[in-house]
Amino acid sequence: MTEYFHDFLLEIYRRMYLIREFELRAIEERRRGLIPGFIHSCVGQEATAVGACLALNQNDVITSTHRGHGHLLGKGGDPKFMMAELAARSTGYCRGRGGSLHIADFDLGILGANGIVGGGIPAAVGAALAFSLRKEKRVALSFFGDGATNQGSFHEAANLAAVWKLPVIFFCENNLYGEGTPQSKQAPLCDLANRSASYCFPGIVVDGNDPIAVYEATKNAVERARQGEGPTLIEGKTYRYRGHYEGDPQVYRLPGEMEEWLKRDPIPTFRKRLLEKGTSESQIKQIEEQVQRQLDEAVVFASSSPVPKVEDALAGVYADIHDGKVF
Repeated sequence: MTEYFHDFLLEIYRRMYLIREFELRAIEERRRGLIPGFIHSCVGQEATAVGACLALNQNDVITSTHRGHGHLLGKGGDPKFMMAELAARSTGYCRGRGGSLHIADFDLGILGANGIVGGGIPAAVGAALAFSLRKEKRVALSFFGDGATNQGSFHEAANLAAVWKLPVIFFCENNLYGEGTPQSKQAPLCDLANRSASYCFPGIVVDGNDPIAVYEATKNAVERARQGEGPTLIEGKTYRYRGHYEGDPQVYRLPGEMEEWLKRDPIPTFRKRLLEKGTSESQIKQIEEQVQRQLDEAVVFASSSPVPKVEDALAGVYADIHDGKVF
């Protein structure tokens, strides 16, 4: 870690801690009644989101999943507008209509979370095709889970990206379970990154609980994409500490499995590394307190924001085009 600036390492920790605490706060607010519907939390998977997103430029884009809050915060999303969206308030990123599963912010390069498994993968390839046709040095990155690599959308998108050498990164967050089905019962191979060999582009396995390892792997893939060398598949081996959704009984986990993965929890592990490299306890505490204040403000903002008006239900369903501009 000595080769990285101290501020950069602190930013990694801040973003990971923000994601963890946002998820826990959202779960709490759902119990209290502020947030309706399901929550698919990414507690435990913070390192993949932060490491990958920090390797991108602001004008690069991502597509996300049903477990996408971390990706959005990792890319720079504002927890205030995210919390309002989860609470179905008109001040949210999608005016309260997208909810947890479909948050988007084009200004930040967030093309959208997606409730369909593998649904964001073709969208990322489409964005990469646009960048290629416009000769823009931009990159698209698609996050998806291990189960998505069994979908036709993944294989069709990977094939086209390889044929056209598109600037896209396929990032598989392998948390070992497709809902409640272990990976060993989904696919006949241990490393899903090996599937890239069928399409003649690199496949890389990385420790998904190490944000530096994720950052370096993604940065290399980004540089390769910008140079016109085509796609890369990155498989980040990680683990989710909560159920597939809040309320999941989690009867599928193996005895002792959770305890083993908790020893590799990315947040306390990275916190310890920072302390060993000379960061003071007070510096870390300051970051943590700042995040807690930010989340307090986000909850107040969401709870005090208005719900969408009934008469606006159809607004934005269709695009209005005047003089070549979309409204």
